[in-house]
Parts: sequence; structure tokens; C-alpha cells
Amino acid sequence: MAESSQQLPIIAITMGDPAGVGPEVTARALAHPEIWQVCRPLVIGDADILNRAAALVGAPALRSVQGPGEASFDPASPDVLDMGQIDAGALQVGAVSPDCGRAAVAYIERAVALTRAGQADAIATGPINKAALKLAGIDFIGHTELLAALLGEERVTTMLATTGLRVVHVTRHVPLSRVASLMTVDNVLETVHLTDAGLKQMGIPAPRIAVAALNPHGGDEGLMGREEIEAIGPAVEQAQAEGIVASGPIPADSVFFRAIRGEFDVVVAMFHDQGHIPIKTHGFERSVTVTLGLPVVRTSVDHGTAFDIAWQGIASEESMVEALLLAAQLAVGKRLATG
Repeated sequence: MAESSQQLPIIAITMGDPAGVGPEVTARALAHPEIWQVCRPLVIGDADILNRAAALVGAPALRSVQGPGEASFDPASPDVLDMGQIDAGALQVGAVSPDCGRAAVAYIERAVALTRAGQADAIATGPINKAALKLAGIDFIGHTELLAALLGEERVTTMLATTGLRVVHVTRHVPLSRVASLMTVDNVLETVHLTDAGLKQMGIPAPRIAVAALNPHGGDEGLMGREEIEAIGPAVEQAQAEGIVASGPIPADSVFFRAIRGEFDVVVAMFHDQGHIPIKTHGFERSVTVTLGLPVVRTSVDHGTAFDIAWQGIASEESMVEALLLAAQLAVGKRLATG
């Protein structure tokens, strides 16, 4: 590659659950020339499985390496750090498997180790399967919780991003019946802090943060709930006193439209589906996930393992492409911020 390309950030790409769509969307994404213009991708996974996926979708075959030092970063033959976790011949595609759950975690652990050692600048993750993790005896419900534990962080949250809309969540993988009890001033304010810092890292110097209400009509002055009065509103006021450009609580039935129209840079949603539904309605295939609050950059596809269409060569790679482009942007931003 050209000399200048040696300064591009190295992105460790975990291929996700081998039985799902992760291998094929990864292989397809690496065929996009715009990826190679902004980063040096290094896949963490199983070479045999990835090459089987590459052949399925007509993408370039991958070259097996044992570490970043062996990588050539050649678009004609992308590199895969071969973990040798799964026998490609015995793989049951589109099926929940404890072996695949363990493999998916092994890829993540290796990617984290590379970033901590300074051998990778960011992580972009393929989809994992919660049921496979459970069968494997792994006590994490998803990427965010696992990465937080591996990196020793307690205060993290998820941002979803697609063209024209960004959403961050106060609560994520909890039952809806528990959400109201988690609406505290501290929880909302912490999420606003993480959001403000995350968007500044993305190059937005004074992010305009809209904070959604929890209840219909923003609680209607307490008639439909007091979370807006007792938690969300006070958190917004405290953020404003700290100089953060925050607004709210704003009724959820209008706040996302206002953000898409350009009034806000991001919306802080109170629970999982309140934020996921507008993102996936507005730009499903191009939406990506960013974990805020980690010491390393991590982006991800914003879809699951899609076992129902896995290994048919029809899964879209657009979310993985967007995840890689954003990971490169954030890695460069972090490099500049830390000197």
C-alpha cells in the first residue's frame, strides 16, 4: 500500500457468530474501496469460515495471519487473524450453538487485547447471539456488557446512528416493567454526560442534546407519571447548568421528528425500543451502534445474527460498511484528541 496508508487506523473487525450473517457481511464490506481509503481492516475470526463466506458472496479471499505484524492490508487479499475456533466443515449454519457463542466471545476478547496493546486503534463488531452465549455459559446479555467488563468500565451506554438521526439510551436490555424505576436524576444525567463527550469526540464541539420524556405527553404535568418532574427534568437542568446544550424532557412522539429535521444532534431515549424503533424506521440498513464510555473506540452493525437468512448470500453489508467508516472517523478523532 502507499506510504501514507500506514498512518490509517487499524480496525479490528470481529466476525460475530459464525453461524449467522456476520462472516458474509464482513467479507462483502471488505470489497468496498471506501473502507480502504480510511482504515486498515484486520478481521478477527476463523479463516476457513470467512473464506467460505467470501466465496459465497463473490468477495476476495482472505489471507490468514497470526497477528497484526503479519498483515499486509491489501484490498485484493484482506487479512484475517485466524483464531481456529470452529471447524468449518461441521458448522451448522443458521443455528444456535454454544460452540459458536464461545467463538464469538473469543474474537471479542482478542480484539480488546489488540486495542489495549496498541496494536489496533478501534473495534468494529459483527453480530452475536444472546441464546448462543447463554448455552455457552457466558453470563453477558450482549456486546456492551461484555466489553464493559473486559475493559473495567461500569458507566457505558449505547448510541445508534444512521443518516440524519442519532439516539442514545438511558436503559438498554432491561424489561419494560423495570424502566420507570431506573429513571433517576443520576442515570439520566450520566447518559447526557456520556452523550456530550461522545459527540464531541465525533467532531461536534457543542452537541445539541434532546432528552425524551418517558410518559405520554411528557407526563402531562404529572397526570401520566412523575418521572419527568422528579428525574428527567432535573437532570436536564443540571446538565444545562454545567454548560451542556440539553433540552427536555420532550414528548417522545415528536422529539425524533424534530431531530431528523435538524433541530438536535442527538436524542437521549429512556428505553430500548423508544430509541430503536425510530432509528430502524428511518434508516435500518445503514444504522450502526457506538458504545460510549469505553476507553477504546467500538462500533457495530445494528442488526442481529439473522439466522433465518444466514449463509444464503443475501444479507446486506451496508451496516458493517457504515460501522467501519465511523470507527475510522472516531479512531482518528481520538488520536488527535490525545496527541
